[in-house]
Amino acid sequence: MKLELENKVILVTGGAKGIGEAITRGFAAEGAIPCILGRNPAEAAALAAELTAQGQRADAFSCEMTNETAVRTAVAAVFSKYGRIDCVVNNAGVNDGVGLRSSVVDFRTSLEKNIVQCFVLVQACLDALIATKGTIINIGSKCSVTGQGGTSGYVAAKGAMNGLTREWAVDLAPHGIRVNCVLPAEVMTPLYERWLSTRPDPAAALTDIKRSIPFEQRMTTAEEIANMVVFVASPRSSHTTGQILFVDGGYVHLDRACTKAMQLK
Repeated sequence: MKLELENKVILVTGGAKGIGEAITRGFAAEGAIPCILGRNPAEAAALAAELTAQGQRADAFSCEMTNETAVRTAVAAVFSKYGRIDCVVNNAGVNDGVGLRSSVVDFRTSLEKNIVQCFVLVQACLDALIATKGTIINIGSKCSVTGQGGTSGYVAAKGAMNGLTREWAVDLAPHGIRVNCVLPAEVMTPLYERWLSTRPDPAAALTDIKRSIPFEQRMTTAEEIANMVVFVASPRSSHTTGQILFVDGGYVHLDRACTKAMQLK
């Protein structure tokens, strides 16, 4: 199935590693031009150079996402170079462990890192997206609907992201702009590996996590998240908007009794 994404300009925040890297690669493979926005220019430039060497297209724009001026400058640079913006993927964020015992300053900082920067980016891209009847895809988290414990800032931000997905879908429908949110659950990324390494027995912890995932009892891959993002961004998903899409092997919604029964087989 051709997804009709050739030459579309896609902004991917945090697009140089983890789920963001998979998203960047997914769009590049479809002939789009993913533009990585992030604060590590060396990583982003290296990925863009690799994809270019493979005959694909990608670009990198250095940007600290919590700096409004830097975000608006990066968006202007993308538009100046390519003359259009077709899709924004709000992927950057961090589960920073800001909980109820954290300071109010830390809570506000967590919101800046995980949701305020998304608002700033979409606002900066809005006129360009209206011109192309583009799309917005937010990368959320299962904890926005399940809770997690010990991470009030991140959960509040991801809950707000679900709400903004539907709010923006309503606001922007008259302009032909679709807005959706893709929610991962258990995906092996560098950040996830770092968290896993803090467990007393990382291998045993990983085994337990896999056994709690109903479908095939395995982690979701970053590529599986990316595949959903790329499809939803494409004209092949032309009547899908305001949706919260779970790509998680049934982790969030399937009955835990079913999961336990599978473990006993």
